[in-house]
Amino acid sequence: MTKITVLRIGHRKNRDKRITTHCGLVARAFGADKIIICGEEDECVNTINKASKAWGGKFEAKYAKDFVKPLKKLKKTNKIVHLTFFGTPIQTAIKKIRKEKNILIVIGAEKVPRIVYNLADYNVAVTNQPHSEVAALAIMLDKFFSGKELNKKFTSAKKKIIPSKNGKNFKKKTYL
Repeated sequence: MTKITVLRIGHRKNRDKRITTHCGLVARAFGADKIIICGEEDECVNTINKASKAWGGKFEAKYAKDFVKPLKKLKKTNKIVHLTFFGTPIQTAIKKIRKEKNILIVIGAEKVPRIVYNLADYNVAVTNQPHSEVAALAIMLDKFFSGKELNKKFTSAKKKIIPSKNGKNFKKKTYL
């Protein structure tokens, strides 16, 4: 089974707090195993970990001040997939990426430094138009898992939404 880590680089506390949190939530919900958030430190890591604890699964968020060290370390055991406007179209690259065992998906918050392009095994474009890294990550994971991640079961969930045609159906477990 493929292990997927997301590396969010260039997080800016005041500007990116909600977007970075959404990157973590999307990574978790769409099948990734972990996110490493690099840049300015803030509460988004704790927010993502609290959501994981409440909604189940084994997803983990971590913080690293600088992205270069984790990028180079993970390069030894992972294939790096950098999501960018400038890469190979995802529809062309996805078949090869699906064959990889461990994947590090890199998404930026600001202009991505050249080292990421150079170290990436795949520079992948989810369209060649400006768009959100949250959307690119969701599309990448959905294409990678061929939609199967949408049926993923999250173990140890304290909260669960029961699908309903009308209204909200929410279930909360209480533990002793």
